[in-house]
Amino acid sequence: MENHTIRKAVPADAKFISLLAKINFSESFGNLFISEEELRQYIDKNFSVEKMESSLQKSENIFWIAYVKTLPVGYAKLKKDIPVPDTNYSEAAELQKLYILKDYISEGNGLELKIDFFEEIQKLNIKRIWLKELHTDQHAINFYKAQDFHKHHTQSFTIGKEDFVFNIMMKTF
Repeated sequence: MENHTIRKAVPADAKFISLLAKINFSESFGNLFISEEELRQYIDKNFSVEKMESSLQKSENIFWIAYVKTLPVGYAKLKKDIPVPDTNYSEAAELQKLYILKDYISEGNGLELKIDFFEEIQKLNIKRIWLKELHTDQHAINFYKAQDFHKHHTQSFTIGKEDFVFNIMMKTF
């Protein structure tokens, strides 16, 4: 992709990350919520600018933000020193977010940005990375498999009245 950059995010990026997170969560999971009110409450609580500012300042979190020209189009969040759930793998990091705006994914640019995010993550020399991916999102699962992640197990998660099943996927370096 031409004219794109990825850089580590700073607290001043909180407003962009908040907006990207709200848009992407709504696009990715909004159709799975029966109650639009519950969806909105969850998004407002978990992706507020204040929460993003706080999260950006924590030493265990690393954020990257992606731009096409001057427009922020995606971000990634890695949380260091988070054991893989329901395993004995204690030395690991969780890739909590890897979001690209749908318009950029559908144009084919998202794949290149996601691969660039992984190049940044690999520079950290972490032994094991894991993530949660909705078990029905075959497109995302296929992407992570192409990045050498494998499904380890599943885990349920509840938001309000909605229950979700996620694949816990892991990659060892």
